[in-house]
Amino acid sequence: MIKPFKVKISEKIIQNIYSKVKNYEWYEIPDDRGWNYGTNLQYMKEISKYWVNKFDWRQTEKKINKFKNYKTVINGINIHFIYEKGSGNNSKPILLSHGWPGSIIEFLEIIEKLAHPEKFGGKKEDSFDVIVPSLPGFGFSQKLSKPIGPRKMASVFNTLMTKVLGYKKYIAQGGDFGGVISTWLAYDFPKNLFGIHINILIIRHPDGPKTLEEKKWQERFRNDQKIEDGYRTQQATKPKTLSYAMMDSPVGVAAWIIEKMYGWSDTKNEKIESVYSKDTILSNIMIYLVTRTFYSASLIYYGRRKEGGRSLPKEKLPLKVPTAAALFPKEYLEWAPKSYVDRIYNIVQWTKMSKGGHFAALEQPDLFIKDIRNFIRKLK
Repeated sequence: MIKPFKVKISEKIIQNIYSKVKNYEWYEIPDDRGWNYGTNLQYMKEISKYWVNKFDWRQTEKKINKFKNYKTVINGINIHFIYEKGSGNNSKPILLSHGWPGSIIEFLEIIEKLAHPEKFGGKKEDSFDVIVPSLPGFGFSQKLSKPIGPRKMASVFNTLMTKVLGYKKYIAQGGDFGGVISTWLAYDFPKNLFGIHINILIIRHPDGPKTLEEKKWQERFRNDQKIEDGYRTQQATKPKTLSYAMMDSPVGVAAWIIEKMYGWSDTKNEKIESVYSKDTILSNIMIYLVTRTFYSASLIYYGRRKEGGRSLPKEKLPLKVPTAAALFPKEYLEWAPKSYVDRIYNIVQWTKMSKGGHFAALEQPDLFIKDIRNFIRKLK
């Protein structure tokens, strides 16, 4: 059973957030060093001033609510999702899964283009039925009392697509944890999928690299990722401790997320707003704040660790489900050589993008959509 849902956050909650931002006690660093030590102090002051003086959360609500939103209970978890039916008579269903520190905000600008291509110079017959859920524990889905990882989330989403919405087969797309969820869907529910489209490689083959090229990639990858281990280790081991500070500090949550949006994106001249507007950045941050899900969302790292980490069991490898890999050049998790990826996935499309980073749908929506459409033509 699904129930219609509209986002309407109380004014009291919004004003409480604004008040904390306005009254934040800024400290000074003699040598700020830009972004070298973490989120840039001057930028945090700038965006916080905009936050309390110009940002309008109600406009974000309007953008979400212009689509049909629903909630349904699956495995005891209340799941929120956007559901936009395509214009065509034979629209293919596509499940778009975000990750951390993302949200449904990542997909708001592409939903209509996928569902109603005729409005943008395309053809009705290329339309999709677009389903965009908030991950369990994230945003407008139910907060979690205990962690679950991407494999269990994949099971929840397969139930959403097949049992709740009644599709026999569908396409799954994802970046960040959405890419992991899409991979687990291909592993556990291959008969329900036309294919998967991923813009990240998080999953590892249990046998590891074989060729010299693959071994060099792994060494590079491990060295590159040392600087990113802090947040992952904290959220995968002691997420509750972090949450005490974040629950009372919107500026703290913003700094935690902005660091990733800056560092993982294809910025120009080290300017985060060469990629995202202040409104986009703050809309994504506010999803975590107005729903009070920063802690609950961070549990996905703990849940992944409990599920066994990044490796797939090798019994079903390589996966049989047709897979498209979209390689954006500023993705902070460097893709392995195709020889390695081929041992995990059934790659039928391998696209090296000209620009873009981790938050692909948000950064380069047109390249993103074009790649999905090319993939669907191959499946046909």
